[in-house]
Amino acid sequence: MTGNAGTGGGAFVMVRDLCRIYVMGEVRVKALSNVSFDISKKPAEFVAIMGKSGSGKSTLLHQLGLLDTPTSGEVIIDGKNLLVLSESRKARFRLERFGYVFQEYALLPELTALENVYLPAMALGRKKEEYIRAAREVLEQVGLGERLHHRPREMSGGEQQRVAIARALINKPDILFADEPAANLDSASSGQVLELFRKLNREMGLTILMVTHEPEDRNYVDRVIWLKDGEIAEHGT
Repeated sequence: MTGNAGTGGGAFVMVRDLCRIYVMGEVRVKALSNVSFDISKKPAEFVAIMGKSGSGKSTLLHQLGLLDTPTSGEVIIDGKNLLVLSESRKARFRLERFGYVFQEYALLPELTALENVYLPAMALGRKKEEYIRAAREVLEQVGLGERLHHRPREMSGGEQQRVAIARALINKPDILFADEPAANLDSASSGQVLELFRKLNREMGLTILMVTHEPEDRNYVDRVIWLKDGEIAEHGT
C-alpha cells in the first residue's frame, strides 16, 4: 500500500456546536459544550487554545485531531465533515493530513532520530529511499541535521522535542496539533520550539493549533481561543 502525504498548505477549519460528554456510571461530565469557531487558511493561522486547568483545552484538541469522538457537533476541514468518516478513513486522514506534538516526546528509545522521524512515512507505504530522504530534510529543517543518528538518551529535552516536531512534519501535514509542547522544557528551549512553530506557520503556511497555559506564549500566535468550563469565553488577538 502506498499513500500520499498532505500538501503542507494549511487548512480551513470549521467547528460547529461541538460537545463532549463523558459518562462515568450515573455521572455525566460535560467537558465541551456548543463550541464553535473557524480557523482561516489564507493566511494559515497559528492559534493558541488557552484557559485554566480543566477548562477543556486538551479535550478540544483531541476532538479536532480525531483522537477522540465528540458526543455531537461537526468538525469540517476544507469542506469535509470528518466525523462521518469510518474509523479506517479517520486513521488515514490523521496520517496524511495531521501532525501531532505532545508534552511527552513519545520517541522510541532504541531508535535514532532519523528512524523515529520516518516511521509515519513508512506507515503510508512510501519507498525506503523516499522516506529516508524526507526524514533527513525535516530534521535539517528543525536544526538537527547533525544529530540524525543520535538516540533520544543522547539528546537534550529541546532536541528530543524537535525530533518529535520533525516526525510530525514528515508527511507534510496541513494541520499541526500541539498539546503543551514546551511544558517540559526550560525557557530557552521553549522559546526555540515556539519560534520554530512560528517559522513553520509563516514560511510553510502550516495551520497550527496549540494548547498552552503559559501567558507569554501569546506573543508567538496570531489568535487565542479562550475556554472556560468547556465553553468558549472569548476570541483574542
